[in-house]
Amino acid sequence: MISLIGKCFSVIKLRRFNLLQNASKLGCNVIAAFQPENIFYLTGFWGEAIAICTEDGSSLLVPKLEVERAIQESKACDVIPTERGNDLICSLISKIDRKMTCTDCSDQSIIRIIQNQIGKKSFMANVEPFLVTRIIKDNEEIEMIEMAAKILDRLYTFCTEEIKAGLSERELQAKLLFEAMLMRAYPTSYKSSLNPFIIAGGPNGAFPHAQVSDRKFIKGDMIIIDLTLRYMGYIADATRTFALGRATSEMKKIYDIVKRSQQAGLNALRYNIPCSQVDAVCRRIITEEGYSECFIHSTGHGVGLDVHEPPWLRIKNEEILKANMAVTIEPGIYLQGKFGIRIEDTIIVGNQSNGGTRILNAFTKDLIELD
Repeated sequence: MISLIGKCFSVIKLRRFNLLQNASKLGCNVIAAFQPENIFYLTGFWGEAIAICTEDGSSLLVPKLEVERAIQESKACDVIPTERGNDLICSLISKIDRKMTCTDCSDQSIIRIIQNQIGKKSFMANVEPFLVTRIIKDNEEIEMIEMAAKILDRLYTFCTEEIKAGLSERELQAKLLFEAMLMRAYPTSYKSSLNPFIIAGGPNGAFPHAQVSDRKFIKGDMIIIDLTLRYMGYIADATRTFALGRATSEMKKIYDIVKRSQQAGLNALRYNIPCSQVDAVCRRIITEEGYSECFIHSTGHGVGLDVHEPPWLRIKNEEILKANMAVTIEPGIYLQGKFGIRIEDTIIVGNQSNGGTRILNAFTKDLIELD
């Protein structure tokens, strides 16, 4: 039986091989990863470092304050202590030794320093090989995304117990964060939001990316709860919309349209079809009901080490869905000044033989009217 450590080494080495294969299409035979997500993908270490990968193996350049943790957490790589700043960059330049290198570095000043030393053509900043490689999840990644999705399901059950009139959006977020971290999950962070979750009651729900506020829930609210959490590095994303008290006939009608749209997208999502086709199926139902102007975002996106990553389920994206991509389907309708409704699941695309999908979120999508 292969040990767990042995399996981790094998997975990491296969990721390195696949990334180098994709980088070779650009004429590069070395990878230099600066972004924490890509460093983690290649080494199992999440922190301040630079990961360098060649066909002979991987090295992790780590500031001295992170060395001991890197030694404990990294896999299938050599940990090389260095200092921050110029010493770290000099160590990188020495290590890549004028080989054709592809990097995900986004700091133009660092890129220029390195290119001035080894030549502009020898150090290519291009994130595409990283994204193309990461878009297909291996079994270990799928397991972590699935665990994150299960935690989200538990939190939605928690919502049904905690949401009451008089509780504020901010108070609910605090409760959810506490429960999530007890389950070893952590909030994600992305620059477009000040909050880890979207919790939007009543008219706030008409903003797809509403900021959490001090508004208190009242009877008659529709409440959008969009939860995104990271487990062992990997992310799941789901949304449910609850009614506090009795939903009006209009709320029930809109909820039913969104639910049917999302289910149609789930039914359409399968191996070897373009992303645009899933978007079109969801959008068609909402359009036929007369709410096309109220569905103001794409149908879904990829998830993994980032909250939003390829593939993009949107109009005109003809990228073909492949086995073991992890994506969301999340149509919504937003009525300004009144309420919004969105339903979302994280899904794993099936393979060629079964053509199916695996929905990772099991929490009900029936409309729940809370007391």
